[in-house]
Amino acid sequence: MTNSGNRRVRASQKRQRLTAAAARVLHEQGVERTTLADIAREADVPVGNVYYYFKTKDELVRAALSEHGAHLDAFTAELERLDDPHDRLKALIEAWIDQRDMAARYGCPTGTLAVELDKRADGILDAEVGVVIRRLLDWAGLQFRELDLPDPDDLALTLVSGYQGMSLLANALRDPGIMTREGARLLRWVDSLRPPAGNR
Repeated sequence: MTNSGNRRVRASQKRQRLTAAAARVLHEQGVERTTLADIAREADVPVGNVYYYFKTKDELVRAALSEHGAHLDAFTAELERLDDPHDRLKALIEAWIDQRDMAARYGCPTGTLAVELDKRADGILDAEVGVVIRRLLDWAGLQFRELDLPDPDDLALTLVSGYQGMSLLANALRDPGIMTREGARLLRWVDSLRPPAGNR
């Protein structure tokens, strides 16, 4: 590889480190409390270099949203390896339960960002958070549709609302057990939607 090729690879890796760091730090500290220096420190990049890749904090927030979206896409692609949509939905819920300690400490990464950005006057970035949440709703709706259930989009809304609610309460009360209990309730709900064996 040429020197210029090596430089491009290193620049791409540095940008990716900054993007991943932005997603983590913004989740843990929130937009207002996070500085570019915090993200540079987390990414192990000199703070002066941050401005080469991201001119403003909003650009870093946008990159963090992109990271959340990419993570969601990779995770749902992994779930698609399961043959049964019921199993995919239950694996999604189990993954939420597995994140109970993080949810109790910081809340849902996308949900908390949505709430914080909604308070801003420009209304641009909060709409972009909505795009990420919509992707989860659409994916869940597709699972319910594959199960040939009525009102699949409403079922998806119920599922994602349940997740957002339990994340918010676990965070507000600093109680990861809420994720465990409410997650178990969601698992039972999904099971209740499975038609009896004789009706399949």
